[in-house]
Amino acid sequence: MTSYGRLFLIPNLLGVVPPQTVLPQRTLDIARALTHFVVETPKAARAFIKALPSAHPLPEIALSELNEHTARDCVEALLGPALAGHDLGLISDAGCPGVADPGALLVAAAHRAGVTVVPLVGPSAVLLALMASGMNGQNFAFHGYLPVPLPARMAQLKSLDDAVASTGATQLFIETPYRNEAMLETTLKVCRPATQFAVAVDLTLPSEQVASRTIGEWRKTARLVLAKRPAVFLLGRGA
Repeated sequence: MTSYGRLFLIPNLLGVVPPQTVLPQRTLDIARALTHFVVETPKAARAFIKALPSAHPLPEIALSELNEHTARDCVEALLGPALAGHDLGLISDAGCPGVADPGALLVAAAHRAGVTVVPLVGPSAVLLALMASGMNGQNFAFHGYLPVPLPARMAQLKSLDDAVASTGATQLFIETPYRNEAMLETTLKVCRPATQFAVAVDLTLPSEQVASRTIGEWRKTARLVLAKRPAVFLLGRGA
């Protein structure tokens, strides 16, 4: 009987830093040894693999693409190397696979096919931001990207603010870096003055900043410069 390979879920870096500063040795050792990967963006994956560095020349490493444009009926075919007995790595553009990226589709397919799934330790912007916010870590929800049109965005932010007020659950969301400033302005306009609002930017990088204060305090305080910086936003109650 053919023995399947394993699917390793490999956290990517959150920015340009030496991999050994944020990834444990086991994650590095496994990622360096692999020759088959499913990746969100080949260019970002090659940069990560080169930074490790891999034990294999880049031309010998096979990369298959899984992103928002990949048809669902094509996902199971990406497991081909694992079904043929090769260990397979899943890499997102940043952070943990399957969190705010399409990688969960491959993980679900692996479970259906009987391929062992192995999550590896590494940076998650969502969890790092929650840890640093001082907000409720027992009850929280991650909403990914909020709507782009302003009326829909304002309605969603009001709904998240209402959820904080009624349940105390921390509400996390992200934005495309070039729209961060607009997100900040809209959040401060829509949400209750007493709601705690945290912004975590450039996590794990030398320029990392985390600020957590009430909406009322944010309105009276100098703002962080957020343009073009990866950020996580959180609404909640202060501890």
